[in-house]
Amino acid sequence: MNIQTFDETKSTLYIVSTPIGNLKDITLRALDVLKEVDLVLAEDTRVSLKLLNHYDIHKPLLSYEKFNEKERVDTIISRLKENQNIALISDAGTPLLSDPGSILVNKVIDEGFNVVAVPGASALLTGLVITGIRTEPFTFLGFLPRKQSEAKKILINYYNRIETLVIYESPLRINDTLNLLYETLGNRYLVLTRELTKKFETTYRGELKDIKDEIFDTRGEYVIYVEGKLEEIIVSDDIILKKMDEYIKKGLLEKDAMKMVAKDLNISKKEVYQVIKIK
Repeated sequence: MNIQTFDETKSTLYIVSTPIGNLKDITLRALDVLKEVDLVLAEDTRVSLKLLNHYDIHKPLLSYEKFNEKERVDTIISRLKENQNIALISDAGTPLLSDPGSILVNKVIDEGFNVVAVPGASALLTGLVITGIRTEPFTFLGFLPRKQSEAKKILINYYNRIETLVIYESPLRINDTLNLLYETLGNRYLVLTRELTKKFETTYRGELKDIKDEIFDTRGEYVIYVEGKLEEIIVSDDIILKKMDEYIKKGLLEKDAMKMVAKDLNISKKEVYQVIKIK
């Protein structure tokens, strides 16, 4: 077991949460850290500069985003070795949540430097507590794959699960994703939030069947909260095998039998396949 505690003799990478909309939604500690570090890593330096200027913070900015994160790592480690303290921020909210940073954090840990989180705003949590949907358990899926076939493979695993699903989505793809949710999970109650803490903050509530084809505002990314099953449905292996045996005896091919069993028990074909593969 590897135990790491804060070492004052070593440099530190601070993971600093920033406002998701309203510039006042930043902690006093975050402002102190940004004033004290030697370098700020920013997803989009133009966006971050607005925040820093607002609070009269003047620190060097270095672009750190998904297209250059790997090539930036060595430079950042070199800065830490020079006893510089560094802050990583995203355009809005908590870094590493659907934003770059995990590669860097792992490298900094491996090199033995301090990694310290400075908590603050997060779009997924801010919206979750106003949904009226159960807040625990929940599963954060981030952005789904753009290919609907790949997204569907992920979603089908949650068909019978009780947790609330939290998904980020672009305003340009919101209707496609809502229709995919309806097709994969069936009719569910859901809540959409956009522009949280801003002037045009909006919350949409309703059932998928009624809301999936609505025309939505194209300003700002959406957070989708999908209600889980009210009760978790547990289907035993024995029931699956019994059903399979019934359909095989009726003369169905295995793949057709799997499809019928999945439909009868409201589970995915993947779940059926995993059981018969083991048995």
